[in-house]
Amino acid sequence: QARLVESGGGSVQAGDSLRVSCLHGGSIYTSNCMGWFRQAPGKKREGVATFTNGHYKTHYLGSVKDRFVISRNNVNQTLDLQMNNLKPEDSGIYYCAGVGRPVGDSCRLWEYDYKEWGQGTQVTVSS
Repeated sequence: QARLVESGGGSVQAGDSLRVSCLHGGSIYTSNCMGWFRQAPGKKREGVATFTNGHYKTHYLGSVKDRFVISRNNVNQTLDLQMNNLKPEDSGIYYCAGVGRPVGDSCRLWEYDYKEWGQGTQVTVSS
């Protein structure tokens, strides 16, 4: 049974906003690091944003900094990614990742640091 379940993907126009959520089923309480990754067709999966539990630190891919916000919702038990001013290059399958290994007090944008993955949700941005 999947412990990480993504939702909220969809098709939008460039400049629109979208929020994707990851229902973590309590996984966030045992994970030092959680994050969002994405994969576009024909490209490698890349880290978009990470959240360091305990320190509540965040880390972003340079191209999404100042447009995306990762946050933890304790009421809904979700890890959310608010995406603003979306661009066509933001299109891809967005994956939630958990059970991540920190380096110091930071969580890297490196997929091999994470052991748990959701099935992904599609985000398509049209120009």
